[in-house]
Amino acid sequence: MADELLRERRGHVEILTINRPEARNAINRATALAMDAAFDDCESDDDVWVVVLTGSDTKAFSAGMDLKAFATGEFPMTANGFGGLTKRNFSKPLIAAANGSALAGGFELMISCDMVIAADHAKFGIPEAQRGLVAGAGGLIRLPKRVPLAVAYEMALTADPIDAQRAYELGLVNRVVPGDQVLDVAIALAERIAKNAPLAVRTSKSIMHQALELTEEEAWGVNDAAFGMIGQSADALEGAIAFAEKREPNWQGK
Repeated sequence: MADELLRERRGHVEILTINRPEARNAINRATALAMDAAFDDCESDDDVWVVVLTGSDTKAFSAGMDLKAFATGEFPMTANGFGGLTKRNFSKPLIAAANGSALAGGFELMISCDMVIAADHAKFGIPEAQRGLVAGAGGLIRLPKRVPLAVAYEMALTADPIDAQRAYELGLVNRVVPGDQVLDVAIALAERIAKNAPLAVRTSKSIMHQALELTEEEAWGVNDAAFGMIGQSADALEGAIAFAEKREPNWQGK
């Protein structure tokens, strides 16, 4: 396991920690490859139901691309995008525990996640225009889908960051908590999700993700097909039996 990425399993929750505090958890090539491999593992491992992505220390979730490494010819991209994540269609719930600021590529990693728990001292933004660049890892694609268009324009074109409370008001993050509570709150959210049937959770995520790009008529087709498939699953039967027997269900993910 690469030192740049730490991994921990708690029940059905996998915790991935970007471990480069000396570089504000900036992503170099080795980190990107380690993240790419870890997400591959989590996708294929039936015992992983929810993933939490965080950074070490409390200063930064990630400062984005490691510019010093980039200057030497390193490029922290894989076929799945920046950090092995930003172009990935990850089927399982993914929670960002933003222990500190997420800027540039770090912000793009954060909004590649489904939910965000943010430290109260964190700042978020895409400052690339200040350097004559554009946010190239999905920030300009995902941000207008997450916040009102005028706000997305302002963030991208001024390059000014926003604080955690403003991010919460805009719906970019789910909760704002003291920095020393971020990971615990994110894990608690992951464990709450993991109490539910994993196949139903993944299918619900997939329907919502697809619906963003579809007409309502097209989305109903996706919804109805998924509903029929889930209704015939072993977990759907187990859920009904467990309810009738007044016990906790034993999910199989089938």
